[in-house]
Amino acid sequence: MHSIPNRKEGAMAQLGPATLGEDLLLLLFQPNAGMRGTGVIAGENTLFHVLGGAVLADLGLGGHVRTIPGWGGSTRVEAVADRPPADDILRSAWDYVAVKPRGVQATLAAIGPTLRSPLLDRLIIRGDIRESIHKALGLFDMKVLEDGGSGRRAGLLSDVRAVLVDGVEPQPRVVALAALLSGSRTLPQFDPEIPWTSSVITRAQKLEQGNWGAEAAAEAVARTITATIVSNVIVAAAVLPPQNQ
Repeated sequence: MHSIPNRKEGAMAQLGPATLGEDLLLLLFQPNAGMRGTGVIAGENTLFHVLGGAVLADLGLGGHVRTIPGWGGSTRVEAVADRPPADDILRSAWDYVAVKPRGVQATLAAIGPTLRSPLLDRLIIRGDIRESIHKALGLFDMKVLEDGGSGRRAGLLSDVRAVLVDGVEPQPRVVALAALLSGSRTLPQFDPEIPWTSSVITRAQKLEQGNWGAEAAAEAVARTITATIVSNVIVAAAVLPPQNQ
């Protein structure tokens, strides 16, 4: 097995702070769940829902979008005028809702399917995940994902564990991650790092419903968006085939 050379030399200097979508995808990366200790991405069946949800929550936390009532008690997302985000991926989603207010489900369907590849590329550029070549059956070259050794995934996992297990007062980004992980039904795969206990389940469900205990306006927007997104993710997870644990 050997590493694939970085396809984007110099790109690291162009990256800003990691987005919520990057953090979520990094958490969903299971370093030792594949063949011979390689990694896989958990929750592939509902991945576009949760990554799209992370992008919308990020926009909400940054004050770039807000929620407005829709028909029949639904929630729509509206861009805040003259508040475009600097990040390219976030900007693309902001541009979509800037045309006109959109329903959450429609927005997820529009922005979610294209997120996995560019977000994974960023994690590889940052050194959080490494892409390597593995010889399958001694004959065929196959790309595999491995832990990049940056330690950032372990730090994110520790933060989520502190909220769900230790009851630490949640920070908005961390609680959004925990809520989206819970809604995607991937939390059981984090056991034993995050024990799958009744108290963790109860805490996670409260976060799904937007019970974050935060007061700031931007956090309130992110709570509303994330709770709405999580409800859509739960519906999607219910109708799709179960994944191997």
